[in-house]
Amino acid sequence: MRTSPVIEVNRAVAVAMARSMEEGLALLDELERREELKEFHLLPAARADLLRRLGRKGEAADAYRQALSLATNDIERRFLRRRLADLEKLTDPRS
Repeated sequence: MRTSPVIEVNRAVAVAMARSMEEGLALLDELERREELKEFHLLPAARADLLRRLGRKGEAADAYRQALSLATNDIERRFLRRRLADLEKLTDPRS
């Protein structure tokens, strides 16, 4: 049985939720080193969500921006924009 990039990203997120966020991020780091996943927008999107949950807002915002730059589906782009805007509100000292 072969895995797909979606399955591998989902596995990393499942590990993050079941064991530890850091372990899930480490799995995502391994996936990022693979050339065939360089343009796969769900990888930085998953990374952004885990970083956001860890309170690492600056890194999460960067990952959301990367995911946005790769996403081609309008619905996914709207979702990512909302997540990024919500995160930026939390880090804006004027809010």
